[in-house]
Amino acid sequence: MTDSTHPRHRVAVLALDRVQPMELGMPFQTFGLHERRYDVILCGRAAGPVPTVNGWSVTAPHGLDALVAADTVIVPAFDCFSEDTPDDVIAALREAHRRGARLASICTGAFALAATGLLDGRRATTHWQFTDELARRHPDIEVDPSVLYVDTGSLITSAGVASGIDLCLHLLRRDCGAAVATRVARGIVAAPHREGGQAQYVTRPAAPPDRSVLSATMDWALQRLDSPLTVAAMAAHAAVSERTFARVFATQLGTSPIRWLTAARIGRARELLETTDAGIDHIGRACGLGSPANFRHHFRLATGTTPTDYRRTFAPGR
Repeated sequence: MTDSTHPRHRVAVLALDRVQPMELGMPFQTFGLHERRYDVILCGRAAGPVPTVNGWSVTAPHGLDALVAADTVIVPAFDCFSEDTPDDVIAALREAHRRGARLASICTGAFALAATGLLDGRRATTHWQFTDELARRHPDIEVDPSVLYVDTGSLITSAGVASGIDLCLHLLRRDCGAAVATRVARGIVAAPHREGGQAQYVTRPAAPPDRSVLSATMDWALQRLDSPLTVAAMAAHAAVSERTFARVFATQLGTSPIRWLTAARIGRARELLETTDAGIDHIGRACGLGSPANFRHHFRLATGTTPTDYRRTFAPGR
């Protein structure tokens, strides 16, 4: 994608009092690696110093006026989320959304978005340690404690800490396609797309099972996406029963083997659509998604568009 095709997209990162520096830096690092497309700015309630949770301050060059004019607003985690969100912040977030901006949060930044009322009636998430509190304080929100992020279109929330990277890469995929997101992920040494949800990180009373067998079987399956893989075949490779395999999979990844396998196949299809001229029928078979009708069905469920439209959007030069 070139500058002549797409205007520069302004991302405003809002630093609230006692902001978490790691989450604050994620959008700058992620979107900054595609600097031809994005301008990333730091905003506070007013221009000037903003205290971080670590005891030192960052300097925000911009106030809320710049936030209102942004195309995307990201609210990182902050340590004062248990307090009421300031009225001027609520008003600015609402106005930005009214003007067409998409609003996103990392970790406890969801509490600031929730305070606007914009999440009412929608799914949302935050760090698994605080999902119960978010649901208690905002009962009109459908809080999902198991996912890494929730995308409802113009409102996107993500789980704790490192899931902010997942969020930023997801937004890159939305804007620029999987190839760009994968290239940026390599640059920051992150997984282009993590399967499963944050359920795998929730503290459990029992020690998790050994992951080595599961990882070996996942690698084996990824080399055979064009084959009609089944849970039975994967369990046989892992030398465990289907029931045990499904239980271990859910414990480690927070999803089922079939959902993981389908997501892997869709990811491979995206890559082939963006980087090859192969026909839709061929790609469907190469990814193990079967007939063109079945391929289109699963692709639309996963991406909200058809393979043909996806290629037209993200591989216009092919």
